[in-house]
Amino acid sequence: MSGLRVVTGLWAYALVGLTLLADRPGDLLAGAAVVAALLLVVLLATRPRPTSGPGTGRRRAVGLRDRARRRRVPRQVDPDAAGRPRPRAPGGSLPVGWSPVAG
Repeated sequence: MSGLRVVTGLWAYALVGLTLLADRPGDLLAGAAVVAALLLVVLLATRPRPTSGPGTGRRRAVGLRDRARRRRVPRQVDPDAAGRPRPRAPGGSLPVGWSPVAG
């Protein structure tokens, strides 16, 4: 961001110089247009570039879509069937005053 501050400071300095050197308002306007065009060129040249190419995101989306199409729907199974492990409950201590009996 400091580069932007430097460019902005130089732009303001150039406009002050144009104001002091311009004899007529038309000269000032032409000089300001030139300085604004140069500032635009500098800002466009120093803008951050994307790290990945334009096709990378599309390629990833196509890959994810293909993988989703290949996956089957999970079977509906009985979680309490013989041979299946019981689901684990979250660990940790219970809050003070908590009781499993509703009432």
